[in-house]
Amino acid sequence: MGDDNPLVVTGLGVTTALGDRDQSWRRLLAGESALVMQQPFPELPPYPLAMIGEKPADLHELVIKTAQAALDDGQLLKGQRDSTAPLKIGLVVGSSRGFQGRLEQECDRRFHAPLPGASSVNWEPPNPWFYQALPQEVAIAVARHFQIQGPLSAPMAACATGLWSIMQGILMLRSNQCQQVLVIAADAPITPLCIAGFSRLGAIAKEGMYTYDIKRQGLALGEGAAAFVLETRRHALERGAPLYGKISGLGLTADGIHVTAPDETLTGVDRAIDRCIGGETSNRANTQNLAAAIGYVHAHGTGTQRNDTQEAAILQRWFPQGVAVSSTKGATGHTLGASGALGIAWSLLALKNQALPPCTGLQRPAFDLDFVRSSNTQIRGKALEAVLCLAFGFGGQNGAIALSRPNF
Repeated sequence: MGDDNPLVVTGLGVTTALGDRDQSWRRLLAGESALVMQQPFPELPPYPLAMIGEKPADLHELVIKTAQAALDDGQLLKGQRDSTAPLKIGLVVGSSRGFQGRLEQECDRRFHAPLPGASSVNWEPPNPWFYQALPQEVAIAVARHFQIQGPLSAPMAACATGLWSIMQGILMLRSNQCQQVLVIAADAPITPLCIAGFSRLGAIAKEGMYTYDIKRQGLALGEGAAAFVLETRRHALERGAPLYGKISGLGLTADGIHVTAPDETLTGVDRAIDRCIGGETSNRANTQNLAAAIGYVHAHGTGTQRNDTQEAAILQRWFPQGVAVSSTKGATGHTLGASGALGIAWSLLALKNQALPPCTGLQRPAFDLDFVRSSNTQIRGKALEAVLCLAFGFGGQNGAIALSRPNF
């Protein structure tokens, strides 16, 4: 699939603690945040969290709701509601935590409430609850719900999962396995183990999330999901589907150095961006045009000391003043495996609406970058033609995806 028939996004579904796609976008542009101090688990202290409801979300409900929105928006369920015919599309569902919340609940119930006469740890033979907690089960659950019978994938790449999931969908299309792919990335990370783990790492914020700010404390967890319908532009135009944007560049690399920390030399991140927009491609002229057209970067921006410092350094290396930068985690919380996909969603909506999501929570920038603030979200002057979305995962997993307007 060459440049004459690029891949485009034709359906878009979003669920965050701010609301659905349109609610989230509206509140995001207004500079609102869903983060509030909450204590969902009495054994742990309160933390700033972005929860969709009054209690931690169920991942199954989250992915089904978001997938439904994308399928409806992409018109893939048109005429299917009263039919039992399966969907012959590809499916990619990425999640860094999967059904971890269910697994924790089940283990807690079994280990702390053993059967009469049993040992303190109740090791029963494997049964369905265990298998349903395995990583691939989220993807299988979506396939069963919508009767999807095309190729299936369930990638996990820590906080880079969202971008890697989109890449998996692209590979399905480029290998002619299917004509359309539903790509979802979702996480419901508000569990005792997840909160305690990040707390032990010293990475979780205790008061609020202030990405790129001099008083930043760390990340704040949030629940969320984003879903996309991918297909070729030719196929989308033939069926009259809406076009949100074109996938114009990709870059994925690994540092291969540490279990959690990124490479301080930034070599892997630099290569990922270069593969995406800098020229490591057979069509160097196109990538040079793309690099010059980037007007906005949706950064990873976790609010931790190390991530923000190193990401700011690479952004200063690649993008001069005048290229807008923001991270939206101060509004939605850090949704872990879903965060990169949400960044893609906001980037597509930025292209469509010619408005930029602000860096919510940023008050006193610690770095010399052209940060988007809540007072300057509307594009003025030259139109926004292309954007870059970044995501980084534990272990040095680096992802970069460039998007552009459909006819760029």
